[in-house]
Amino acid sequence: MSDSDQRLWSTLVHIGDIFFHFLPALIGYLVLKDRGAFVHSQTRTALNFQLTVLLGYVVGFATTLIFIGFLVLIAVAVLNVVFSVLAAIAANRGENYQYPIAITFIRA
Repeated sequence: MSDSDQRLWSTLVHIGDIFFHFLPALIGYLVLKDRGAFVHSQTRTALNFQLTVLLGYVVGFATTLIFIGFLVLIAVAVLNVVFSVLAAIAANRGENYQYPIAITFIRA
């Protein structure tokens, strides 16, 4: 895959995560991981972040009974949008982006 195609797909995966959460990252990782080093690293990074976001949503829903969960849910949603946009911009420039808050679930 050409460099511009890798940048395009990486950007689309990061933007898609805003609307469809972990699905674009998972599909992108499974389908595109063997197409180039850049798209492999960016889809893996996006998937790790989206799994971290999913964990944040689970914690938020679990703690809604004590009312702190609503704040957690809002914070997770805002961080998801902000960091996904920053990652999409960096991917479009061809820069490797590492999310500041992400648990590494997928290493390879």
